[in-house]
Amino acid sequence: MSAPGDTIRLDKWLWHARFFKSRSLAAGIVSGGKVRVDGTPVSKPARNVGPGNVLTFVQGDAVRVVKILGCGVRRGPAPEAQALYDDMSPERVARPPAPKYEGKGRPTGKDRRDMTTKGPFPLE
Repeated sequence: MSAPGDTIRLDKWLWHARFFKSRSLAAGIVSGGKVRVDGTPVSKPARNVGPGNVLTFVQGDAVRVVKILGCGVRRGPAPEAQALYDDMSPERVARPPAPKYEGKGRPTGKDRRDMTTKGPFPLE
């Protein structure tokens, strides 16, 4: 862990805390404008963050909200990384990928068309 006054680059912290597999992926998410620090949108990976900051960012298909507890000195094992933050994310709603077709074979052409127009996330 680090002292309370320490700060670290945002992309480096996201990588240290094991939210992203590589630092370049973390920098890409920040550069894409998908990260907020204390509610303010951030687009520069070099933005300094430290203990007490609240991060809101997109990871996969979920929105994560975490409070930074420490900066860390390396990208260590998962238990060490989990000690760097407090997860305040809302509960995720479990949704099966395609409940109608679980283990029942391949959908027909009509079924696939219906899935794209009537599903929870219709394609444009």
